[in-house]
Amino acid sequence: METLSTWSVLVLTLPTENATARMRFWRALKARGCAVLRDGIYLLPYTEERERMLRELSVAIGESGGTAHLLRAPSLDASQEAEFRALFDRADEYDSLIRTLADARKTVSGQSAAELTKVLRRLRKDYETVVGIDFFPGETATRAEAAWQDFVSHVDTVLSPGEPHAANRAIRSLSVEDYQGRTWATRRRMWVDRVASAWVIRRFIDRDARFIWLTSPDACPADALGFDFDGASFTHVGERVTFEVLLASFGLDSDPALLRLGAMVHALDVGGASVPEAIGFEAIMAGTRERAPDDDQLLAAMSPVLDSMYTHFVASEKGGDTGRRP
Repeated sequence: METLSTWSVLVLTLPTENATARMRFWRALKARGCAVLRDGIYLLPYTEERERMLRELSVAIGESGGTAHLLRAPSLDASQEAEFRALFDRADEYDSLIRTLADARKTVSGQSAAELTKVLRRLRKDYETVVGIDFFPGETATRAEAAWQDFVSHVDTVLSPGEPHAANRAIRSLSVEDYQGRTWATRRRMWVDRVASAWVIRRFIDRDARFIWLTSPDACPADALGFDFDGASFTHVGERVTFEVLLASFGLDSDPALLRLGAMVHALDVGGASVPEAIGFEAIMAGTRERAPDDDQLLAAMSPVLDSMYTHFVASEKGGDTGRRP
């Protein structure tokens, strides 16, 4: 027998003389995924976090001249449970998103990196918005997730052709002293993981590193240390992207600031937990990639950005001034 849910029920009267406040509260209720049981009665599946949010909204409604009462009640039986759950069916939103992704996919190949980044950010927000209010995911949610992952993979292929597959191998501990004055090689027209990897190589591993930008991984010289392509000396291993593998290989993963950078690179390269700084870095990376005529200049332009982000993370980890205004 299906477990019966407990519901948070918000009974409210919005202020009649303040149209701006009414619109603000309607939008807030919709954004939080509330279902309309009838006029002035809204429903959410109960959790402590959702109830706390509704309680805060109730206070704001009262302060604006309306009234709000927050109640909690279980479904009476399976029939009522099904009726209430149906109010949260997100199939239409998912179907609309799937159609949007299909249309966007047709235009990917003709867009610049900056344009693709903007499209990807907008559609990621749309996708995460629906997922965030889908309290009872079903088959349509599964189809939407597959469509989203397929779209992201397609964009990644355009932005970063030849993206490596994750290797299933141990990460060896290496000594920085054995990797000085070497030639390092990766795929040309760098994107996030490669530019961050080249930066960490020159900044923390091999200050005299020389880089070769390959038109194809097959063109990698035998004496060069390849990174971020299939068969390279340093590439994706398990869940880790190349930047994270370099940190682990050379014992740099004891630096919290580099780990913070690694989390950002990971999120932008293969997805995962969002990092607040990622959107800004991605935008700078896309714009710089459009402006830089070659990868030497791209690395030269992005290195100060990564230096600054590293400094920011160092200060943040120490609890110092991160540049935020009070």
